Amino acid sequence: MKKLISLFALCSILASTAAISQTVETEKQAKATVQFRQAILQLVRSNMGPLGAMAKGNIPYNEQVMIKNSQRIEQLGLMMEDYFAPDTRAFNVETGSKDSIWENQADFYQKAQNMVEAAAAVQKVAIAGDSDDYRKTIGALGATCKACHDDYKKD
Repeated sequence: MKKLISLFALCSILASTAAISQTVETEKQAKATVQFRQAILQLVRSNMGPLGAMAKGNIPYNEQVMIKNSQRIEQLGLMMEDYFAPDTRAFNVETGSKDSIWENQADFYQKAQNMVEAAAAVQKVAIAGDSDDYRKTIGALGATCKACHDDYKKD
């Protein structure tokens, strides 16, 4: 039942993607767009948390968690370009994003792609059972998050 509910939720999100165009014409659209972005980023955060805790030694090494969470992060990273394409700056919508995202979209999208690639590397290490390098690989994934936050997230 949980999988079915999750599938419906994912379908709903994906269907909403079609409604998100390159332009936002109303404040209502801008608010929805920002909510979708924030949902994606919160899901990245929730999946990165256990990986970071594992890298710090706060929770035990677990290959299955590494695989599952990094797969999720990879998929979420692939959504970033679609959900950040619409420029919502013309509307009074509370957001944690800097305007520079839309002034330098190519760099922002490259940072999202770097996250996707780093997440894939975490999966590779976990599948190989390489318990010696997992901290370094998770750290590299975390560094991609930090790189984007440094340039594009308001303090």
